[in-house]
Amino acid sequence: MVSPEGDDPQTDMNLDGATTEPERTVVVLNPVSGDGEHGPQVRALAEEYGYEVRTTEADGDGIDIARRVAAEADRVVACGGDGTINHVVRGLWQADALADVTFGVVPGGTGNDFAENVGVGSVLEAFEILERGRTRRLDVGTVSVDGGTPIPFLNSCICGLTADASAATTPEQKRRYGVLAYAGNTLRQLAAYDGLDITIRPVEGGDGWSGNAALVLFGNARGFPGEEGPAADIEDGFLDVTVIEDRPAMDLVGGGALFELFDRDPDSLSRLRTAHAEVSVETDEAATFSLDGEMVSARELTVEAHRTALRTVVGPDYVVHPE
Repeated sequence: MVSPEGDDPQTDMNLDGATTEPERTVVVLNPVSGDGEHGPQVRALAEEYGYEVRTTEADGDGIDIARRVAAEADRVVACGGDGTINHVVRGLWQADALADVTFGVVPGGTGNDFAENVGVGSVLEAFEILERGRTRRLDVGTVSVDGGTPIPFLNSCICGLTADASAATTPEQKRRYGVLAYAGNTLRQLAAYDGLDITIRPVEGGDGWSGNAALVLFGNARGFPGEEGPAADIEDGFLDVTVIEDRPAMDLVGGGALFELFDRDPDSLSRLRTAHAEVSVETDEAATFSLDGEMVSARELTVEAHRTALRTVVGPDYVVHPE
């Protein structure tokens, strides 16, 4: 991991010029993400621009496709939601290709948080940005479960209430209700949720925390849900950690509980920053962690920020260092 401190690692990049035309661009298309209506437009634009399209057919295909094409492609573009983007980056990570391949995104999912965070708002705009956008090196977060192989994430790693609700949201619910499906499952789980006894121990660069939490969010490109203003700084080498404490006095059945949670009541909120931390969940069963919507289960894991590891084409509205 590159140290969060020191000189700006991107001062040698031409950030104001357009990207050069690569020899080969591969679009990894998830045709059933979101409402499933983006496929024809993506294929037509890819043909217009001379890009190859590889289509996923089953869960995990995005990882396999990205890993296979990484050695020969100049750019690998993920088209889908945040889960598809996570899979493509995971494939590039497994191929050890983050330093060699330029990454791009085309929004096509139920949730398009990462695309929005890097200034990409629509399918058409995404292709225009791929041709003329700036290139930045962005941070990548990773999670290692029980000392195993690191698993990358771009937006966030979340455990607690919203991770459990996300895990309970089916593909059919996503297609029918969009982001409302996540909110509905969160509401259904509020009354029965007991919180997690969790400890965060900094390994290098950052703060720690221990207690009973309703939600813990390790944000790379994402701040706390519902937060106004720019996203988290994706180039600072730190993860922005938000902890919502599970206070016994909180009326989880009352209608105000959800608003209290997402309005960030200062009595139940802790904010930390860490570059590398060990996380322990002191429960009988493994906790669910959501990595950009992809689920892993763990009681012990390591979370780490890898500074400026992913060369990414960004849009004109991307904020380099948000305040």
